[in-house]
Amino acid sequence: MAADPGPERRRARRRRAWRTGARYALLTLGAVVVLGPLYLTVVNSLLLPSALAQRPPPLVALHPQWHDYATAWTQGHLGIYLRNSAVQTGIIVAGQLVTSVLAAYAFAFLRFPLRRSLFVVFLATLMIPFEVTIVTNTQTISSLGWYNTFQGLTVPFLATGFGTFLLRQAFLQIPRDLREAATLDGYGHLRFMLRVAVPLARPALAALGVFSFLAAWNQYLWPLLVTGSGNNVRTVQIGLKLLQGTQVSHVDVALAGTVIAVVPLLVLLVVFQKQLVRGLTGGAVK
Repeated sequence: MAADPGPERRRARRRRAWRTGARYALLTLGAVVVLGPLYLTVVNSLLLPSALAQRPPPLVALHPQWHDYATAWTQGHLGIYLRNSAVQTGIIVAGQLVTSVLAAYAFAFLRFPLRRSLFVVFLATLMIPFEVTIVTNTQTISSLGWYNTFQGLTVPFLATGFGTFLLRQAFLQIPRDLREAATLDGYGHLRFMLRVAVPLARPALAALGVFSFLAAWNQYLWPLLVTGSGNNVRTVQIGLKLLQGTQVSHVDVALAGTVIAVVPLLVLLVVFQKQLVRGLTGGAVK
């Protein structure tokens, strides 16, 4: 007579329940660590300066003050800074997508001398810190007369080795049979790239677009070096620094401006969340 499997099943269910509970506990802890600073920033932006001076400050805004957001938008010229950042970021993202697609397609589908060596050079650029080239780039921008212009803000970042690597890996996953069939149908390289390769690599393109957007939007040092004292091309990160000032009474306005500047990033991550995950995990699971 077979033994009763009931106790074993109950123990297995308890083990699964413990493992599930442990995973959710770790995820909850991670969410608190990641979202905690953002929550505190939002709460502090709704407090009066006197409440911010309390130790510890309140964790809930019982009487929210929304006028700091209007002050940051109007007196702090945050709308102009956001517009400048949007233009800068849009140019950089578009440039990196175009150059990465062209370079990645060449490395994935074309045959030419020193192809592997050139690709290694592309990868080597990822190991060069931006601070190493910042002096040379600044001198070049000044000599070209691009100081305090959108050209100076964007041109040094229109190509990226990371984007070339990411899209090359996505293109290598396209079956060779598709390329041969397209060749029989009369497709040249440009037509095949635009109608077949790029649509199949949309998750990787979305991931690259998100990373490029985040990097360009959060730039501070480079815009600080190549922009003047006016507001024509100054970006939102510089505007947030100017909002803070030197007085404690300006901290709440600076926090309100920070929340406004974070909103486009949150919208971007929410909209492209699935594409971002698919682009980063593409090819990892068979």
